[in-house]
Amino acid sequence: MNGRLSVAHSVDLDDAFMFWALATGRLDPKPHGVSSVEFRAADTETLNRCAADGKADVVAVSIAAVPELRDYLLLPHGGSVGRGYGPVVVAREPLAARDLSGRRVGIPGARTTAARLLAGAAPKAEPVVVPFHGSFDALEAGEVDAALLIHEGRLVYRKLGYHLVLDLGEWWTNETGLPLPLGGNVIRRALGAERIATVSQMLRESIAMALARRDEAIDELLATRPSMSRGDASEYLSLYANQDTLDYGPEGRRAISRLLGMDVEWAP
Repeated sequence: MNGRLSVAHSVDLDDAFMFWALATGRLDPKPHGVSSVEFRAADTETLNRCAADGKADVVAVSIAAVPELRDYLLLPHGGSVGRGYGPVVVAREPLAARDLSGRRVGIPGARTTAARLLAGAAPKAEPVVVPFHGSFDALEAGEVDAALLIHEGRLVYRKLGYHLVLDLGEWWTNETGLPLPLGGNVIRRALGAERIATVSQMLRESIAMALARRDEAIDELLATRPSMSRGDASEYLSLYANQDTLDYGPEGRRAISRLLGMDVEWAP
């Protein structure tokens, strides 16, 4: 059963954190029937396309993209879940959420959960796809009137002088009373039931090890992110790499079904 496993994940700190134990060799994949793990990182929309094209065994994707991924199952761990918080819409000048009608709003990709939420919260906004790393540049150039920020962007926008227009996690909680499932990891069906089960267990152990050795993981991960402070890193991981990441739980699963309007097929 030995073989290589390919994993595609986001460039954000929470994904690096959950795979830290495997990527650094602290967790040996061989007892789980995996000879080696090949990692590659990309932005969220690229990862959604990666999964749609079946280009990796395990892929971090937007929850909104899951129904399109017929060749994958959703893993019960590895999720980014917001509890009263989530992607934020920001602007250069103070702007009310109701004023987004007819405004150009930069989104990180058409398949992202953030885009789906914006369509619900501000259905008359005009979404414009802007690569996530170019959101602030697009705002400054006047290419968009507001920008939808995901992941680490929500930590820095105030420091850069931007104004909060709408927190989509807060909107979702007010609408549903549920946590907001933003992203998750999917695994290729073709691996077969036995291999899926062993890989799933391995990935869960990687998350559990990072949570148990949090300070050590943060110290090492910050070496590749010199512009991020330790305080920001810790705050961000508290939001998106926590016990919800270890397991969605019944409430998280209900939230996913509510967001998608359907039940999904789960890996063990």
